[in-house]
Amino acid sequence: MPRLAANLSYLFTERPFLDRFEAAARCGFRAVEHQFPYREASESAIQARLRDHDLCAVLFNLPPGEEGERGLGGLPGRVAEFREGLDLALRYCRATGCPRLHVMWGVPDAHTSPEESRAVFVANLREAAPRAAEAGVTLLVEPLNPRDNPGYPLNRQADAHALVGEVGAPNVKVQFDLYHCQIVEGDVATKLRQWLGGPESNVGHIQIAGPPDRIEPDAGELDYTWLLPLIDELGYEGWVGCEYRPAAGTEAGLGWAYRWGIRPPPGVGEAGSER
Repeated sequence: MPRLAANLSYLFTERPFLDRFEAAARCGFRAVEHQFPYREASESAIQARLRDHDLCAVLFNLPPGEEGERGLGGLPGRVAEFREGLDLALRYCRATGCPRLHVMWGVPDAHTSPEESRAVFVANLREAAPRAAEAGVTLLVEPLNPRDNPGYPLNRQADAHALVGEVGAPNVKVQFDLYHCQIVEGDVATKLRQWLGGPESNVGHIQIAGPPDRIEPDAGELDYTWLLPLIDELGYEGWVGCEYRPAAGTEAGLGWAYRWGIRPPPGVGEAGSER
């Protein structure tokens, strides 16, 4: 059975950030992820909520830089800021026990060539990998679709795996988001078999949502009642992050997850249907 993690940057946003941990636990989630905890709460406050509600943190992102930059990893002239962000992220990892960090490439400016940006990203990942390894942390790179993330250089699964191969560090892996993959490439099951179940497998985390609108996984182009068992069959034992925007409230839309052990408390969100 897939192990679902609630992305608290998208789910339970009807509540203040620190209250989302309790809400996730009450619905049966045993793990949470979030994008930029530094904007929301101190590491000690998050650590306390994880402990109080018997949750584990499984993923968050490095600081994203300025508005619209979507990361600093591949931006020339920002290496010192990237290192500072890594220090901050690893501090949160140590406090919360989070074992994964998404390292975002960033959107290069018009004066930066693709080759220069890639070289900077590879160099930053190579330098960051041993520092992360000391903290027991895996670094992830994620292909993002260009419709939601215009100008982001990494869009396809094969390119992400090639990048990871170039970095050559055992704790640098690919974050496979089925939503982004469907928008950019389609043929998601074949991509899963290639990159998750085959000899080239180097996937460190999976995320899901319903394309094209990034809502509940049962309301879109992908059949997760078939894809999630396939992920199990391929031997993936990690967490599956639920990174979608609820169409009409988090609990009301959890019907899709009932078969996977997630359900709102009695009397909460019971109107949600299994579409």
